[in-house]
Amino acid sequence: MFIYLVQHAEAKREEEDPSRPLSEKGMEDLNRVAFHVSKLNLKIDKIFHSTKLRAKQTAEVLSEYLRPIQGMSEVDGLSPLDNPDIWAGRLKDVPGDIVFAGHLPHLGRLGSLLLCGNAEKNALSFKNAGIICLKREETGAWSLQWMLTPDTVVDDKSEGTCDGL
Repeated sequence: MFIYLVQHAEAKREEEDPSRPLSEKGMEDLNRVAFHVSKLNLKIDKIFHSTKLRAKQTAEVLSEYLRPIQGMSEVDGLSPLDNPDIWAGRLKDVPGDIVFAGHLPHLGRLGSLLLCGNAEKNALSFKNAGIICLKREETGAWSLQWMLTPDTVVDDKSEGTCDGL
């Protein structure tokens, strides 16, 4: 099983728009990353996102590029301050490969819990619109496979190559 942890793309400031939709830069970064990841031919079963607009918009863009078999769903347990134990427990019953479009500090705490057994370890460093891939081994242990940030992806969609990877 693979899970892909995606911090939502850059959002507008609350003073600018209280609903905090994605900014223009956020959409550009996210489209660039999603285009690149679509070239990896990942088999995504489902995309889950939090109830916040910026996570939903991030999931919608990812869904366009990754075409998850079971679509996308808004779920509880992915908000910024939610307990990572919620999804750590649920993952034991999830058979396929999934994407979480969510927020910090939750995603960092979930990743640390899976990798280190301790949500407070701060094992991962996220960037807006970045993707971190974790793999669950047959033993149940999790390992970091790769990460991708907007800074590591070429701007030109026609090239489909990656700088720095």
